[in-house]
Amino acid sequence: MTHGSAYPEGASPLDPRHRPTDRPRRLRATPAMRRLVAETRLHPAELILPMFVREGAGEPVPISSMPGVVQHSTESLKGAIADAAAAGIGGVMLFGVPEHKDATGSGATDPDGILNVATRIAAAEAGDALVVQTDLCLDEFTDHGHCGVLDANGYVDNDASLERYRDMAVAQAEAGSQLLGLSGMMDGQVAAVRDALDDSGFDSTPILAYAAKYASAFYGPFREAVQSSLQGDRRTYQQDPANRREGAREVELDLAEGADIVMVKPAMSYLDVLSDTAATSPVPVWAYQVSGEYAMIEAAAAHGWIDRRRAIEESVIGIRRAGADAVLTYWALELAEWIR
Repeated sequence: MTHGSAYPEGASPLDPRHRPTDRPRRLRATPAMRRLVAETRLHPAELILPMFVREGAGEPVPISSMPGVVQHSTESLKGAIADAAAAGIGGVMLFGVPEHKDATGSGATDPDGILNVATRIAAAEAGDALVVQTDLCLDEFTDHGHCGVLDANGYVDNDASLERYRDMAVAQAEAGSQLLGLSGMMDGQVAAVRDALDDSGFDSTPILAYAAKYASAFYGPFREAVQSSLQGDRRTYQQDPANRREGAREVELDLAEGADIVMVKPAMSYLDVLSDTAATSPVPVWAYQVSGEYAMIEAAAAHGWIDRRRAIEESVIGIRRAGADAVLTYWALELAEWIR
C-alpha cells in the first residue's frame, strides 16, 4: 500500500473489493440533509436571557467587558421584556444593581429594592409570554460582595445566610417572580427556601437550584455587570474546578431537598459535569453560559479571529448536546432571531 492511500497498491477506487462499506458522508452532502439528520437542535423556548437592572439609571448603561449587554433602567426594562417575549424565548433571569449596599444585603428583601421593583415591572410586562426568573443571592446587595452574611471572623456564615435567603424568597415571590434561582451555594439552601415559600403560601413557586456551581475565573465580566464589591474569593462555598464527583453530590442533595430544576454553572468548562447531571436527574437540567464565555467569543470575533455567528451557535449547541434542557445565555435574543 502506498503512503496516504486508502487502497492497496495498484487497486482502483472503483474495484468493488476495495470500496468503503460505511459512508457517513452521505448524510453530510447538503445543507438540507445535514439539517434533516441533526441530532441536536435549538429552539427559542430553550433559551433564557440574563438581564441586569440598575437602580437610579436614566437610560441603559453599557457593560464594557460584555459588548452588547447593558444595565437596564427600569424604563428600558419594559421594552427589553417586550422584545424577549416577541422573540419567543423561554424566560429572563433578573439581577439587581443597587445604589446602596450593606453588610446584610438589606436591599435584597426591601419591597422597594431594585430587584423586587424590576420583578414587578417584568412580570406585568411579560404576562404569560415568558417566565420571569430572579437571582436569589446576596452578592449584588452586600458591601463585601459575598453571597451570604459574614460572621465576626469574616467567614461566610452558612446558616445565618439561609435566614436571609428565606426572606429573599418570600420577597421575590411576592414581587411576582415565577422561578427563584438559588445561586448562593449555601448548604441546605433549597430546603430552607422551599420551607419559607410553603409557609408563606407560595407552594406553587418552583426553585431553580444552581446545584453544581464552580468557583470560576469566567465570572470576571459579571463582576462589572453587577458592580460587585467582592473582597477575596468564593472558594469556601463555590466548588473547586478540579472536582467532578462533588458536582454529582451537590446535585443529589438539591434534588433531595426539593429542587424543581438543577443548574450547572459555568457551562463551557464543565460539560462533563453537565453530562453526568443530565444522565441521572429526574428534573430538568439547565446550564449557564457565563459572562466570560460570552466575552471571549465577542473579543475573538472583534479581532476577526473566529466567525462570530458560527462560534456562538456551536458553543450553545455544545451545551445542549452535553445534556442541557435549557441554556442561560446573553445571546438568547440573537440566537432566537437566527433560529427563526
